Amino acid sequence: MTKPIHVTSEIGKLDVVMLKRPGAEVENFTPEMMPRLLFDDIPYLPIAQKEHDNFADTLRANGAEVLYLENLVVEALDAGGPAVKTAFLDKMLTESGYAAGIIHRELEDYLLSMTTTEMVIKLMAGVRKNELDFVPRDLVSAAEEQDYPFYLDPMPNLYFTRDPAASLGDGLSINHMTFPARQRESFFMETIINYHPRFADQGLHVWRDRDQPGRIEGGDELVLSDTVIAIGVSERTSAGAIEDIARRLFERKSGFEKVLAIRIPHNHAMMHLDTVFTMINHDQFTVHPGILGEGGQIDTWTITEDQTGDLHVNHHSDLKQVLKDVLGLAEIDLIPTGGGDPLIADREQWNDGSNTLAIAPGVVVTYNRNYVSNQVLREHGLKVLEVLSSELSRGRGGPRCMSMPLVREDL
Repeated sequence: MTKPIHVTSEIGKLDVVMLKRPGAEVENFTPEMMPRLLFDDIPYLPIAQKEHDNFADTLRANGAEVLYLENLVVEALDAGGPAVKTAFLDKMLTESGYAAGIIHRELEDYLLSMTTTEMVIKLMAGVRKNELDFVPRDLVSAAEEQDYPFYLDPMPNLYFTRDPAASLGDGLSINHMTFPARQRESFFMETIINYHPRFADQGLHVWRDRDQPGRIEGGDELVLSDTVIAIGVSERTSAGAIEDIARRLFERKSGFEKVLAIRIPHNHAMMHLDTVFTMINHDQFTVHPGILGEGGQIDTWTITEDQTGDLHVNHHSDLKQVLKDVLGLAEIDLIPTGGGDPLIADREQWNDGSNTLAIAPGVVVTYNRNYVSNQVLREHGLKVLEVLSSELSRGRGGPRCMSMPLVREDL
């Protein structure tokens, strides 16, 4: 029987996937708050929701069961009971900067007065200061920055469900994320795994939990095969965290035998490996030409376990050759974003042209706005399913970013 999380490739037929439908959190902030929340623009919510529904419908039409993060969190808390709900809220408030004191108590009273659904939606959307009617009586509360409108920041990045956790074999990593704007997000996944009847007590492995030091995010974690994982050394994932998860995967006999670390530029446009490189077929990959040096060179390292149980690290620079070696393939087709045109490649990569989601071998979901890259994929024999993208793309994430596969069929 397949476990509730089972992912041994990037390209196996997608059976179950978790999404987050954009809600009030994607527009409940001001332009001045955008850098703090890691956003470049404020989407128009009604259109963003229509586009996301189009994405979900496309996945369903191709045989995937679609689960929603917000529903799973509510169901997990209700299954856990009142004590779990209260403990969850206490930890969420603590991680939001209110470990104790009057503001903590006022927020707790306010949020516990709601139904579980209302509370979860409110936590995701953010709590404004004008929602609470109380007079500060202690110095900490009185000194709170009055010009800032929120007690609890909104979480507009939640619709990028790929990053807080990553499905790896019959388990997952629940990630310690890089920036404060996103660090609370992985607590939702931890709660689901611990208390939701579909996932709790099902023998799932948490290979690395969110309390570990070192930053890692799911957009950098790619399952190339049932024995090989690629992880980006990026703006959002550190080399130390990669070594740590490699060690844990090897020690716990996860089935993964090699970790391929790929160093990419550390910047906002290329924040994760999957914004510049994705696997879309047995021997085909999309790649943004901007990450490759002359002759297709890029720093990569294969990490394996030696006979003494220590990590063994080998450096490489030829991406195509190292992929052939770790996957046992005679040839690799690296398909350039934008057809290799430098201007088009940069434009379409910015709009997630490299962030393709494979839902079966050779079948990919892409944003319709990246029409040059989409045509190139078709010329290379891929079946391309385009989804609407004018508002969703403002968040700087595409179809792979917006999805967390939970179950894929084995190849």
